[in-house]
This record gives sequence, structure tokens and C-alpha cells, in this order.
Amino acid sequence: MRLVTVVPLLGAALLCLPLLLARYSARLERVLCRISIRTFGSYVDALRGEWSGKKAALRAAHAPTTVREYGSVTLLYTVVAVLVGAVFGLYAIWGLLELLSVDPETMREALPGFLAFLAGLGGVPTLSLGELVVLLLGSSLTVGAVAGGGTYWLRWWYPSYVADGRARRIEAGLPATVAFVYALSKSGMAFPTVVRIVAAQEDTYGEAAAEFSVAVRQMDTFGTDVITALQTMGRRSPSPQFREFTENLVSVLQSGQGLSEFLERQYQDYREEAESQQQSILDLLATLAEAYVTVLVAGPLFLITILVVIGIAAGDTFGQLQVIVYVLLPVANVGFMVYLSMVTDKLDPSNGVDGEPDAIDPPAADRPDRTAAAASNGPGPRPHPNVERVRYYRRLQGVRERFGHPIRTLVEHPSLTLVVTLPIVLAAIAGRVPAALEGGFDVTALDDTVAVGAFGALSVFAIAYELHRRRLEAIEAAVPDLLDRLASVNEAGLSIVSAVDRVRDSDLGPLSAELDRVWADVQWGADLQTALRRFEARVGTRSIARVVTLLTESMNASGNLATTLRIAARQAAADRRLERERRQAMLEYMVVVYVSFLVFLFIIGVLAGYLLPNLPTGGAELAAGSGVDELGGLSDADADAYATLFYHAALVQGSLSGLIAGQLSTGDIRAGAKHAAVMIGLSVLLFALLV
Repeated sequence: MRLVTVVPLLGAALLCLPLLLARYSARLERVLCRISIRTFGSYVDALRGEWSGKKAALRAAHAPTTVREYGSVTLLYTVVAVLVGAVFGLYAIWGLLELLSVDPETMREALPGFLAFLAGLGGVPTLSLGELVVLLLGSSLTVGAVAGGGTYWLRWWYPSYVADGRARRIEAGLPATVAFVYALSKSGMAFPTVVRIVAAQEDTYGEAAAEFSVAVRQMDTFGTDVITALQTMGRRSPSPQFREFTENLVSVLQSGQGLSEFLERQYQDYREEAESQQQSILDLLATLAEAYVTVLVAGPLFLITILVVIGIAAGDTFGQLQVIVYVLLPVANVGFMVYLSMVTDKLDPSNGVDGEPDAIDPPAADRPDRTAAAASNGPGPRPHPNVERVRYYRRLQGVRERFGHPIRTLVEHPSLTLVVTLPIVLAAIAGRVPAALEGGFDVTALDDTVAVGAFGALSVFAIAYELHRRRLEAIEAAVPDLLDRLASVNEAGLSIVSAVDRVRDSDLGPLSAELDRVWADVQWGADLQTALRRFEARVGTRSIARVVTLLTESMNASGNLATTLRIAARQAAADRRLERERRQAMLEYMVVVYVSFLVFLFIIGVLAGYLLPNLPTGGAELAAGSGVDELGGLSDADADAYATLFYHAALVQGSLSGLIAGQLSTGDIRAGAKHAAVMIGLSVLLFALLV
């Protein structure tokens, strides 16, 4: 290829390069922003009145930019997209002309039979210079205009998409956030202080708490009163529910009515709304489960069976079967999992196990290193050797905890099991590669190793994950009982610290051991808030984080926490009830997925183990006495290829169906590891017995 033909492509790449690098360089991003504003800022200012909706979308998405800046950068992206699209349009029409200049007979010989009709497009007559210029110019302008328009639309659509996602998450977390506001207000805390505390708990209460940061910024930056700040917060929120809550809250604050009574009513209303929303989502999940069984299990099985019969009777359909097994099944199942994750995200994110804890018992990391601080204040005497030993001990404690207790580490962080198992599996596969390459690539020399390796890796991960999940579920199940007991003891006149000491002797399952560790921290000199924060870090679930946040913040306002504890107990019990209802409702559909896979496996096993081995190997023999001239038949090599393909179909369908079964039952794809391991194991065992 001559240099002149590469220059436009290099120019397009150079135009795109700064835009790509700006995502990783804040300095380059600022430079591009300044260039965009100087070039297109006046145009954006002229259309400011027409972009009020875009400004609201940016605010609702909490985008850290202005309309002028975002609009200018959007126009810069649009211009670059037009130029790059025009260049690619030029190359596209050039390549098309090169393709269509091929002789029709040559194209007909090269194309598969079902695409032979495309050969009629070949042999395009030579165009004149004027016609060629018009064609190239028209194609480049068309592609450039489409690329520029698409870029412009996507840039302005994205803030609305982010705002809609935030609205769903705000409404999902609104019951818990309102309960938190209600509990803090009952503790006697001033409402502006409540707003600040809620805004600081974004990690615990999510996007609903992030909305309160708008009110805090209005009060701190612009000096507005709390009423005006709340009104601004409501206007800018993307959630209609949150806007309605804010309007009602402002009305109550202005009228002087009972704030606690209003918040209690709102909490009850949002809790009922959350239950209604969960029921509608469960109905949708039930429909999706039935659709999955019909379309992605029974449908491919029907196609496979029909194509096998057609291949035996009329001609080769092995290529179409390969497309179904290696392309259609994985793509369709992965697409279903993506859509299913979008549906389950609408459920309250506080329900169930949110994930692995952020740390493994890090009290030393949380405790300030006073010896190190004293040594850094200035020159002084050399520290005692024991002080140096303690300092190094604390620095290496994380490593010692992880490698000194490997089983506990793997259970606390199930994903680390893949760090151990995947290298072993890859090494086993690499050891089989030479055998697979002898005399050409033989996939049958590797598929058993891959299947058994996947079964082992998934099994180890599933065991660690289930142990981890069950422990966290047992802790969370005991939280409402713990809060009720703390409330009862606090009502009897004991302080919250003494209440923790009294309650820790109760039978609270795995939570009793955690309370013993909390009390040990208190005995060693830590205050209760610090001990509770360490407890939160050890467990690492959102529900525990909410309880700890509520307790620590309420203790700063009052020592009488009985009412606050009762509110938190009701909230935790409601969350557990919703989770139980969801699991019970989805259990039957998980069973349906299992039954559908067993039917799939049975039919595939019959085809591979009984139909194919008993077919005649010649078409004439198969056609004898059948009333037709000739049937295709299968050779021994064809029968083996079909059997291998069916084996792979069972493995693909089993692994993906298992992941979907776990996602349906819990909303977490990791919970499907055990189901995927079971289905892969059944597939390997069946084909080991049949083939």
C-alpha cells in the first residue's frame, strides 16, 4: 500500500488520539476543554435558553461540569467524529469498489453455496473520474454526517441515562434513608445536623444520601438556610419520589408540625411501596425464567434436533450446528444475564449479601500508630527496640493474617480461590496442547481437561463463596434480635456500653463472636464508636454498615438510644423479610431451570449415545427400503464429530444455565457457581458413560 493511501487514516488516528488520552490525563482534558470553550463557547452561549433540559439532566446526573463546558466539548467531539467518519466512509466505498471489481465467476467459486447470489454484484463497470469523485465525496459526507450526529446525540443522551439510573437507585434506597433520618431526628439531633450526617453516609446509603450533599453544598457554599437548600435539592433530583418527599418535608418544617411523625409515616409508605415494587419485579423475573426455558433451552434443543435429522437425511448441517453451539448459545445466554442484572438492580441493594468485606479484621490498621507519630514529631532519642518491633509487626500484620491463615482468607475473599485454581487449570491445559497438535489440531484432546478444570475451579470458588455468604447471612439474620435486646437493656437504664456487655452473652449465633471482639476492643482502650467501626469493616455488608452508622451518630446526640434502636430493628427485620420472600418466590424457577437443563442433557445424550452410533454409515444402505433414492448417512468420523459437538453443547449450556439459576435465585451471578459446577459435572459424567 502506497503512503498516500495511508495518510488519511493516519490523520484520523491523530485526531482521535488526544480524545482517548484525555480520559487518562487530567491536564490534557483541561487543555481540550479550554480549546473547546474558545472555539464553540459563544455558540453554546447563544443557545443557552434552548438547553434548559440538558442543564437539568447534567445537574440530575451530578456531572462535575457546566452546560457551557459540556456543550463545547460535545461540539468538539462532534467535529472530530464528522472528520473521522468521512475518512472511514472514503475507505469503505473504496474497499467496496475493489470488492465489486472482481469477476463474477471468481466470486461464485469463492462464496459458499447459499451466498452465490452475491456473485451477480461483481464486475462493476469502470467509473469515470467525475462519477468516482461524486461517489467518494457523497459516501464520505454521508458517513461523516451519521458519525457526527450519532456522537452529538450520544453525548447529550448520556447524562439523561445516568440520571435515570440514579433515580432508580435513589428510590430503591429511599426507605432505608428515610428510616435513618427518622431515627436521627428521634434522638434529639437538630435537623441541619441530620442533613449533614446523611450527606456524609453516601457509602452506606447510596444515591439517596448523595442527594443530601446538594443541600449541604447550598448551605456551606452559598449560605442559604436549610429550607431553601432542601428546595434546591428537590428541584435538582432526578427521582419523582424524592422530589415529592422533599416538598412534603419542606412543608412540615415550615409549618412547625411534628417532624418525627411525618418521617415515620413516610417511612411506612416507602416500605409498602418497596414491597409492591419487589412483587412486580418478582413477577417480571418469573416471566423471564419461563421465557429463558422456552427460548434459550428448548429452542436451541429443537434446532439442534431438527438440524441433526436434516443432516442425516439430506445433507451436511454440521456448520449450522457449530454456529448454534459456539455462537448462538453463548451470546444469547450472556445477553440474558446482562438484562437480568439490569432487572435485579431495581431491587433494594441493601437486601442480601452485598459482597465481600473490605478488610480482614484490621484493628491494627485502624488504630493510630502513636509510636510512629511520636517519632515523626522531631528529632529525639532512638526508639526502644521493642517499639521498632511493634512498628514492623503492624506494617506486616495484613500479610501475616492473609498467609498465616490461608483457609480463612479464601473464605473471606472467595475470588482469591481463582488465583490459586486458574494457574493449575491453565498448566494442565498447556500440558495437553502438544497431544492436541499432533497431526493437526484435535479438540477432543483438550475438552475433557477444560471441562474438569472448570468444574474444579468453580467447585472451590462455590464452596468458599457459600461458606462466606452463609456466615454473613447468619450475622444479618441476628441483627434485628440484637437491636431489640440492646433497646430493652437501654430502656432498663443501662448505658449503651454496658448494654453491649450484657447482650454479648446472649445466643446470637455468629454475631456473638463478633460482639466479643467488639467488647475486647473496648476493654483494650478503644471507644465504642471505634470498636463498632472495626466490626463494620470485618463484616462488610450494607445492613451492618447502616446499623453501625446509626448507632455511632446517635450516641453523639443522646445516651438514650432505645427508640433509635427500635427503629433500626424494624428496618433490619423488614429487609430480611423482603429477602426471604424473594428467595422463596424464585426457588421454584431455579428448579425449573434445573429440570429444563436435565431435559436438554437427556435429549443430547440420546442423540450422541444411541442415535448416532446406530445409524448406518452409508447413504445407500440407509435409503434401502425407505422409498427414496438416497439419504445422506454418516461416516464414523462424522458421528464422532457430532458426538464431540453435542458434548460441547452440554458443557456450554450447563455452565451458563447454572450461572443464570444463581442469578435468578439471589440476584448475584457468583451464587450460580455451585449450580454451574453441578451441571458441568453431570455433563462430563454422562458423556464419560455414553461415549
